[in-house]
Amino acid sequence: MLNVRILKLLIFLLFITLGSVDVATAGTVPPDFVALARQLKPTVVNISTSKTISSPKRFYRRPPNQFGVDPFEDFFERFFEEPQRRPRKERSLGSGFIISGDGYILTNNHVVAGADEIKVKLANGQEFKGEIKGLDEKLDLALIKIEAKNQLAVSKLGDSDAIEIGEWVMAIGNPFGLEQTVTAGIISAKGRVIGSGPYDDFIQTDASINPGNSGGPLFNASGEVIGINTAIVAGGQGIGFAIPVNMAKAIIPQLREKGKVTRGWLGISVQPITPELAQSFGLADEKGALVTDVSKDSPAEKAGLKSGDIVLEFEGKSINEMNELPRLVAVTEVGKQVTIKLLRNGKIDMIPVTVSRMPDSASEETALHGNDKLGMTVRELTKELAAQLGLKEGKGVVVTNVQPDSIAAGTGIRPGDIVREINGVKIESLTSYEKAVSGVRKGNLIRLLLKRGENTFYVAVKME
Repeated sequence: MLNVRILKLLIFLLFITLGSVDVATAGTVPPDFVALARQLKPTVVNISTSKTISSPKRFYRRPPNQFGVDPFEDFFERFFEEPQRRPRKERSLGSGFIISGDGYILTNNHVVAGADEIKVKLANGQEFKGEIKGLDEKLDLALIKIEAKNQLAVSKLGDSDAIEIGEWVMAIGNPFGLEQTVTAGIISAKGRVIGSGPYDDFIQTDASINPGNSGGPLFNASGEVIGINTAIVAGGQGIGFAIPVNMAKAIIPQLREKGKVTRGWLGISVQPITPELAQSFGLADEKGALVTDVSKDSPAEKAGLKSGDIVLEFEGKSINEMNELPRLVAVTEVGKQVTIKLLRNGKIDMIPVTVSRMPDSASEETALHGNDKLGMTVRELTKELAAQLGLKEGKGVVVTNVQPDSIAAGTGIRPGDIVREINGVKIESLTSYEKAVSGVRKGNLIRLLLKRGENTFYVAVKME
């Protein structure tokens, strides 16, 4: 009897031990990359494009004199006008992957947009002419089509919501024109916001990604596409970014049927909840999106949303970070009534809102950054906003509001000023702005390079 008990105990301990090993090693054993590469390479394509660039006339201009005019300007324009240069061909390389046997291919918008000619090369060396079927500049995705006689090998689309940090991944693409290059690594982080657009939600990976990988697939260990390789950090190593494939899956039908994407719209501007703001609103943490502005005649205005409301949930989904709200609104079906949970004057309220179609002239629920240290609010500069303001720049941040008696007001900063640098650090997005300002402490000197109209100048102040 005793021997039977001991035997059962040994079996139980062995079971527990084996179970512990399985749990500890789950997801840490590298997959068979040889088999994966052999299986998946036929589904990945190399893309080369060309487009004609016409160069406008340029004039050699003298700087204005102290009176603001140049009496010799007509002379210089007449005799020193640069001759019209000939149009030139600009070529670029990228990657893509086949998503249907009849030749539909997914890639990045920036790989093919504006191209006069698109060539698609398969893993077996066959070349085809590519035709653009749909473009989405905001998400940086494009759908192209080739006409092949036979059914093509297809990449299976996975579930990017189910991925975990530390999972093995593999990228296949065309870096620096080196066709069918395979690299491997892990998922380094999820939900990265890098300032490239309103829907940033990138997967970060240390699988080598370089110029030419754009538009190529990021596979998981099961051989499913979980991301579209899109961005890299200039000069960085082991840092690449991929668009989660679930975001692409949500818009592929529209790209295929309409050639463009229709998104949901509320008509609000939001900013993050800082610790100071959370305290002032009586919040226990910094979760939520703070409404700073409501567009006239927008769905939000019709539903009664106001500046100062804090959106806590959208259709039952918690808003942990401000950037989550624009993404949720954008993928909501136009005409659908949703419920927004918000905090107003210390009380929770549930507001029904009917999501509208985003007007062509409107921007998404806009991310604003309010900074208590400087006393000003900035907004990421998009192409649409730059056009509205008559600005040539398409990157950076623009000042939208300056609080009276603030540090910003004291230095003469005005709404419309573009922040180019902070303490020598180039500012190209809200992310780089927040990072630069967050490192400034009380008593530190802060130096800003601003652009106002055609003038660029520095201001410097000591933080109080």
